[in-house]
Amino acid sequence: MSRWSYARGTVDGTAAAPRTRAERRDRATAETRAAILAAARECLLADGYANLSTRRVAESAEVPLSQIHYHFGSKLQLILAVLAAENARLLERQRAMFDAPEPLWVRWDLACDFLETDLASGYVRILQEMIAAGWSDAEVAAPVRDMIGGWYRLLAEVARREQEQGADMGGFTPDEVAALMGTPFLGAEELILLGVTDAALPLRSALRKVGVILRRIAESDPDPTGG
Repeated sequence: MSRWSYARGTVDGTAAAPRTRAERRDRATAETRAAILAAARECLLADGYANLSTRRVAESAEVPLSQIHYHFGSKLQLILAVLAAENARLLERQRAMFDAPEPLWVRWDLACDFLETDLASGYVRILQEMIAAGWSDAEVAAPVRDMIGGWYRLLAEVARREQEQGADMGGFTPDEVAALMGTPFLGAEELILLGVTDAALPLRSALRKVGVILRRIAESDPDPTGG
């Protein structure tokens, strides 16, 4: 993940140098914070939550250790900030995918592809480690619940939109559909990371077959609105 940069834009899209002392200070603050987040992400992927060293993060970001405490307060808040940034980025990716005009089964297949991408990226590992930490730490649990809740809220929006377009939900509410759509992915991630191949491999193929079912439903009733 490259370090982020912040600059005040101009009308033609090129970056303009900050003009005032306040602007230069704000830009330096944003760049330092972004550098720390990028370095922390790299260290988290390499070392995991338990072994993360803020000193190593500071060295990787090329900033004094005091800057980590200034911007984030603690190691825990730094980790949560990394996870929140990743979570927000992936939620936007998922939202754009589900907002696309392709049939739902095509979008479901793409969601299965994203599962593999997110496992490879390390995001899933960070999320699952923070879920486990949240079992005994209320300070961790609250923000992690909110992040996961964002995924369920997005899936409920998708189900609600499909329902409004005439899809037969079989008596399930949009929130129930979201629960049935999202929870198998969380479970699959946990088992895959744990190395439980007896369960993980069938889960992967089972998730793919949900797309097959969605395709059959769509092909049997290509215009559920009756238009």
